Amino acid sequence: MASLKELRNRIASVKATQKITKAMQMVAAAKLRRAQTAAEAARPYAERMDQVLAGLAGSLAGAEGSSPLMVGNGRDDTHLLVVCTSERGLCGGFNSQIVRLVRERVARLQADGKTVKILCVGRKGYDQLRRVYGGLIIETITLREVKQLGFVNAQDIAAKVIGLFEAGEFDVCTLFYSEFQSVISQVPTALQMIPANIPEAEEAEAAKTMAAYEFEPDETEILADLLPRNIAVQVFRALLENAASEQGARMSAMDSATRNAGEMIDKLTLTYNRTRQAQITKELIEIISGAEAL
Repeated sequence: MASLKELRNRIASVKATQKITKAMQMVAAAKLRRAQTAAEAARPYAERMDQVLAGLAGSLAGAEGSSPLMVGNGRDDTHLLVVCTSERGLCGGFNSQIVRLVRERVARLQADGKTVKILCVGRKGYDQLRRVYGGLIIETITLREVKQLGFVNAQDIAAKVIGLFEAGEFDVCTLFYSEFQSVISQVPTALQMIPANIPEAEEAEAAKTMAAYEFEPDETEILADLLPRNIAVQVFRALLENAASEQGARMSAMDSATRNAGEMIDKLTLTYNRTRQAQITKELIEIISGAEAL
């Protein structure tokens, strides 16, 4: 059985840890408000961009000279997985859920005989994937020094992805991130970016909606500018969704840790009181026994 001093030290240690987790929970709650607002503000723009691209793709259906970013290069042999995770831990299962989805996709692609390459955005994803798929990781982009995510960060990542595609390094690119729904719900998501994944029904509907529009310059030139921008927009949305999901997961994890620390303090305090009472009782018995012996 632990001594009273050891129990006092352990109680003090758990109380100090509880203060830290409580502070981290409050910080995460403050950051979550800003991150959630940014993520929700980016969604309409990204969705509208998809609609515009769907309309242009529908009006150019079957036309020659379509951009490879839209229709692909005709092959499906090499897949690039862009995995967006956080730079820091202590956020529950946020990173593990994204990595689990990536592992399932890698296993399925390799079972089909495909070549897989991984581009990690965020240190935690790299730390988890390198244990099994270290040979597949071609590069890791860290945003640890970035205080406030901006569109320029997404543009740099998009430019790298487009450069790899134009160099023939891959045929299909899929973006992995966690879509924020609530503090306790973040959904791991896989989004195909190259070639652009536009459902046929959505494409036909958008084409009807945009049939009355005349484009200047023509659709091909507009797509040549919009497609790279769309990739940057999707990456930016993924980064913002991840930022909100990370803070939500951290807030929930630190709340659980704070409550668990409180329960542990109660148990240790009860053990301490019982041990102290037993020691006092033992000392009284020794005193009484000594007095009776005299």
